[in-house]
Amino acid sequence: MSYIKVVFKWAGILLGLILLLGAVAYGIMRMNDGPVEFYPWFTISIGGPFRSGELTAAPESWEFLREREEIEIQTLKPTTSRTVWVPIVGGELFIVSGYMNSPIGRLWKQWPAYMEEDNRILIRDEGKIYEQCLQRVLDDPLKAVPVLAELGRKYFGGTGELVPGSEIAVTSGSIWMFEVTACEQI
Repeated sequence: MSYIKVVFKWAGILLGLILLLGAVAYGIMRMNDGPVEFYPWFTISIGGPFRSGELTAAPESWEFLREREEIEIQTLKPTTSRTVWVPIVGGELFIVSGYMNSPIGRLWKQWPAYMEEDNRILIRDEGKIYEQCLQRVLDDPLKAVPVLAELGRKYFGGTGELVPGSEIAVTSGSIWMFEVTACEQI
């Protein structure tokens, strides 16, 4: 009986240490200037608000990002940042968040829900910051299908060929797709 108590005691200590280290890592990430880069191949993480960069007028076209793998975005409420993939279609920038119908997706990717209350974001790329807004694409196959094709080409080795019906992933809510737009002045 005492052997089981010892195992549970050490398992509890180990679990407590893991939780403590996780909390410390999360706190450090939230104090960072933008998303934390763990390794060059693993940059999809959260970070603190942008503290560096030059506010710049948004470009007419986002084509210059066509072959860029990732950019940094920051939500304004709450002020957290992350790296995101960047599909570009017709010079327009889209931001896509997958796994939104899964329990892990809802836990891991909370930023899309923030957009329902405040859709303003900051985009930081190579020291330039662009103030933009995100408009969710809910049921527009003319936008969704080409963006999903570009996403497949750029990140998953696809051909870039349009796949009719692929918009179901967007209309079902499994993928939340946003178009980057200029914010309307109030």
